[in-house]
Amino acid sequence: MGKPNVIIILTDDQGYGDLGCMGSRDLKTPNLDSIAGNGIRFTSMYSASPVCSPSRAALLTGRYPGNAGVRAILAGHRKASGLTPKVPTIAAALKKEGYATGVCGKWHLGLKEECRPNANGFDEFSGFLAGCLDYYSHIFYYGMADGGSNPTHDLWENGDEVYANGEYLTERITKKSVDFINRHKDEPFFLFVSYNAPHYPMHVPQKYMDRFPDLPWDRRIMAAMISAVDDGVGVIIDTLKSSGLFDNTLIYFQSDNGPSRESRNWLDGTEDPYYGGTTGIFSGHKFSLFEGGIRVPALLSWGKKITPRTVDTPHIAMDIFPTILEACGGNPDDYSIDGKSLLGLIQNGEDCTHEYLFWEMENQNAVRHGNYKLVLNGRLTEGESPRAPVFLSDLSVDPGEKKNLSDELPELCADLTEKALEWRGKIEETWEREFAKNYSLTR
Repeated sequence: MGKPNVIIILTDDQGYGDLGCMGSRDLKTPNLDSIAGNGIRFTSMYSASPVCSPSRAALLTGRYPGNAGVRAILAGHRKASGLTPKVPTIAAALKKEGYATGVCGKWHLGLKEECRPNANGFDEFSGFLAGCLDYYSHIFYYGMADGGSNPTHDLWENGDEVYANGEYLTERITKKSVDFINRHKDEPFFLFVSYNAPHYPMHVPQKYMDRFPDLPWDRRIMAAMISAVDDGVGVIIDTLKSSGLFDNTLIYFQSDNGPSRESRNWLDGTEDPYYGGTTGIFSGHKFSLFEGGIRVPALLSWGKKITPRTVDTPHIAMDIFPTILEACGGNPDDYSIDGKSLLGLIQNGEDCTHEYLFWEMENQNAVRHGNYKLVLNGRLTEGESPRAPVFLSDLSVDPGEKKNLSDELPELCADLTEKALEWRGKIEETWEREFAKNYSLTR
């Protein structure tokens, strides 16, 4: 069948509990659920950051965010720096393997020319460059648009600004993705489908709202936005099947980080428990290094090449770069990456776990080692005071991180603290040496 095609589907701020196959009882996501039903459902997949720019950088480069040069949410003005060709993306790696490469949807990895998708391995780009967008006018309203505070239009086809006022962005991303598949169906391709839903602003056509008449209004909007994404995934899958490409296409889906608790997510706030999305049994949200901020829904299918099952062992989004590259005939050892290929895991059940996984977010640090997870200065959401200076959990019996074991296991706590701070120190050194002087990190 030749080299496999590859599609990565990414959603924005979708909580672990906001997907049918991950346990939701009020959302309807049959098409995303079908990926799990025909492939692998990862129950312990982590993003590499609890916010979008760093998590996306890690997914695309196979590196920890600091080693990719993107450690925080990037600015949205047109001089904003970000990812550069200095750090190769999976798109750049697959171009060397003869792949056509494209991205449809959200970028949020820099707006300078050298930071845009076409400079970072993507032959084609259709979407927007900033962090969030009005779904109908395609205007970035949230400050920093021009280096100051003025809103700016942000919809692009490669290097050309285009206008499609009134076209619902989720549906446009699907349409552009299908067009890319149809034009490249006779050659191996890599497509990054980067939906911005269900990130605020909370915009959705009434037809999707009508599917959830019995939900509270705010949960109804969230359900409707995710349902629009799910419809799009169904169209993409149908396109692959009608073209005879489905069995030879590796599809990977995940959310970029946990759900948002920002007040503008719900018109300045609400006391509703569904506010901003759900994390299932996990504590924490976007911006948090507790599980709810970094454990994400993740699914993988590849026709009949893998046996459908659930994988409970912990993995991280950086692992996707080497997995895809190896599946497509490339050699991950040719690149400086922090991830591990999961190809042996998905094909043969081989053990591909990391001994340690690390995270940073502002003054928070975290490390997972086996079943134990340590969080330093951990907050449950942005703006809150730290929950505790040191919080140690045994995730095998306490996945919700409810009980702090730091006083009961002082030696383990000290060892993991040392490991986390040592790793953070190396990230800081790399950052200062390689990236700091060139980057703008304000939203």
